[in-house]
Amino acid sequence: MNHDIHHLNDEQNSPQNNPQNNQSGELFVIKQNKRLRCGFTTGSCAAAAAKAGAVMLLSGDLCTEIAIATPKGIPVAMQVLEVRRDRDQVTCAVKKDSGDDPDVTNGILIFATVARANHNNIQVDGGQGVGRITKPGLACPIGEPAINPVPRSMIMAEVAKVCAEYGYEGGLEITISVPEGEAIARKTFNPRLGIVGGISILGTIGIVEPMSEKALIDTIRLEMNQQKEKGCRDLLVCPGNYGETFVRSTLGLESSLIHCSNYIGEMLDFTVELGFDGLLLIGHAGKLVKLAAGIMNTHSRYADCRMEVIAVHAALHGAGKETVKEIMASLTAPQAVTVLDRHGLRSQVFESIMLKIDEYVNYRLQNKVKAGVILYSNEQGILGKTPQADEIVNKIKRMKPS
Repeated sequence: MNHDIHHLNDEQNSPQNNPQNNQSGELFVIKQNKRLRCGFTTGSCAAAAAKAGAVMLLSGDLCTEIAIATPKGIPVAMQVLEVRRDRDQVTCAVKKDSGDDPDVTNGILIFATVARANHNNIQVDGGQGVGRITKPGLACPIGEPAINPVPRSMIMAEVAKVCAEYGYEGGLEITISVPEGEAIARKTFNPRLGIVGGISILGTIGIVEPMSEKALIDTIRLEMNQQKEKGCRDLLVCPGNYGETFVRSTLGLESSLIHCSNYIGEMLDFTVELGFDGLLLIGHAGKLVKLAAGIMNTHSRYADCRMEVIAVHAALHGAGKETVKEIMASLTAPQAVTVLDRHGLRSQVFESIMLKIDEYVNYRLQNKVKAGVILYSNEQGILGKTPQADEIVNKIKRMKPS
């Protein structure tokens, strides 16, 4: 779901679609006429600390504030703290600020140590408090630090800019560390996922948008109603940014799209209430496979039955006990799909799962809206479609982009 992000301005009175700059440099979103302050991802903090360290190492000057470009396209500035400088390396920190949606990482210090190297590359590693990957199926390879691809790219890009600015052609080694990371990680899913020793450095857009539940749900309805007022009859929906990328790049759908986050049930209710003719819901299997169990809020704090759903449907199609156990031991839906593939079960299992999803979705829609659901994974592409999905895809393709 897209929300317009603004630069905080105490005298804000311009249209909320236009980002605003002011001296504070803070960001906010408007939800239900409320101004909620945004924060920064751990990835943005790591990139900022690394950039500041590189500036101080290569310039010899003290840096007290640093600005970076976020993948969202919005520049952000952060204070630089706890600077320690030696001849060949600099360590500094940035404080994690989660904005008006504080999480377990809010207020922690994320450090970067930037050191000259005897090679010509920029290398990124994890130090104290940054988790290590011990199981397959995650965004990073086994043995690597849990610094996800987008944050890693941000770190390297920001440091490369500094090297270019100061004409430095040598190598740099960057170590990200979080002194409180190991303790904080115990409050997360990391140990269960096979990420040991600390937190993950995460983020896809660099900004943490506030997640007031009522405000989010109200905004979903507002955006759906806006589409209805524009004359949209068949609604295109996905939970978040990854789904949107898949919709555009793989399915070639250019229609306006609603982000529903984890609130599938509420979105379905609004679809009926607002009188849409059709609905196409597209999302990653790791999230939407839960619909096959009738779970309509897909946040992990409510339920996580991904492997149970896949395992039960595999058993229904002849999977033996050992295969079921292997599915249940999988960490991610794509990893479970690889188990199905080894036993030639993917097609029938996902056909069965999609029929169950279709049943629950139509029940929630009271059979008043023609609905299609498509599940995919980044690695394996489309995994399953409900019976009416292709029909609705074709209808949406014929619509003029709004």
